[in-house]
Amino acid sequence: MVKLILMNSYEYQEYITSAIEGYAKEKVLSGNWNEEESISKAKDEYTKLLPKGEKTKNNFLYTILKEDKAIGVIWLAQKSEEEGFIYDINILKEYQGFGYSKEAMKQIESVGKKLGMIKIGLHVFGHNKVARGLYEKLGYQTTNVLMEKEI
Repeated sequence: MVKLILMNSYEYQEYITSAIEGYAKEKVLSGNWNEEESISKAKDEYTKLLPKGEKTKNNFLYTILKEDKAIGVIWLAQKSEEEGFIYDINILKEYQGFGYSKEAMKQIESVGKKLGMIKIGLHVFGHNKVARGLYEKLGYQTTNVLMEKEI
């Protein structure tokens, strides 16, 4: 069983660096951004979403622990009184495939319920079939699909 603990400032600094790099890479892979602009655009987005870092109001950034070892992160934002949004869930590569994401998702849903949320949304890149499969198994439904084709 995994445990969620709120990030401290040190954990946040480690997280934000890797999150920006990962997000920039995903945006390039999905064809949204070119590589040259990706890091600066990712930094801008994170700065807008988390202007006060891990202390940004209505944002809950957790370290995911397995037997007191940090194995990943999950970030839930409260968008309104009743709606939340999972901006990020990331399990370290060596811990993937053991069901830890599923456990963390169920726990973050409990956190959301305690905060009064009745709905939680998330975004998943179209090319991330593993994550899409997990979210569907957990009952998340597709609400929008964007498609494009290079011609």
